[in-house]
Amino acid sequence: MKPSKNFLSRRKLTPGELPEIYRRLLKAFGHRAWWPGDTPFEIIVGAILTQNTAWTNVEKALLNLKRAGKLTVKAMHGTKASTLARLIRPAGYFNVKAKRLKHFTDFLTRRYGGSLAAMFRQDAASLRQELLGVNGIGPETADSILLYAGGKLTFVMDAYTKRIFSRHGLHDFEADYHEWQRLFHNALPPKVSLYNDFHAQIVELGKRHCKATRFDCEGCPLASYL
Repeated sequence: MKPSKNFLSRRKLTPGELPEIYRRLLKAFGHRAWWPGDTPFEIIVGAILTQNTAWTNVEKALLNLKRAGKLTVKAMHGTKASTLARLIRPAGYFNVKAKRLKHFTDFLTRRYGGSLAAMFRQDAASLRQELLGVNGIGPETADSILLYAGGKLTFVMDAYTKRIFSRHGLHDFEADYHEWQRLFHNALPPKVSLYNDFHAQIVELGKRHCKATRFDCEGCPLASYL
């Protein structure tokens, strides 16, 4: 959803200011310890399930999978899509997402013998292209898998990021995913830990202050800076 146009930033933000933006968000919110998950596979499943739904719904679906003993590559690969759909119902679009989970485990089993360790030994650029070839995995999900489950250097671009920073004039909301991503890659030091936590800080800011159809600048950690 394109954000409301009723927001007027005091001035345009420049890419060179992104490191300072991160420092201010970190000071306000603390380290976010994101993405939550006990294993890399749980993180991957969460990244697929969170498409078009709130994280609280994903947590319920993950708990169902865990209780059913389906939150391993081998168990999920051997489970029918219809069974997975029933377990992940809280995450919404459950039939579609069950098929996407199956597509991923099929890919992982066929290409890497079911081993995430083997998959993540692949270089980031090559693996990203492979992931984008899996039905149901787009750029944002692929980058979430690479960064959060694999510790690969890539910045995740999402609606929160485009909404917040387009409102402050950094770039056009409608610009291509990879244009946005290059902007962050060029402006920030190449550190996985920074990419990881900065994205999580942006999500927190979006949830608290910079929502899709309204915004609350009072108490926003960027209000006095911008």
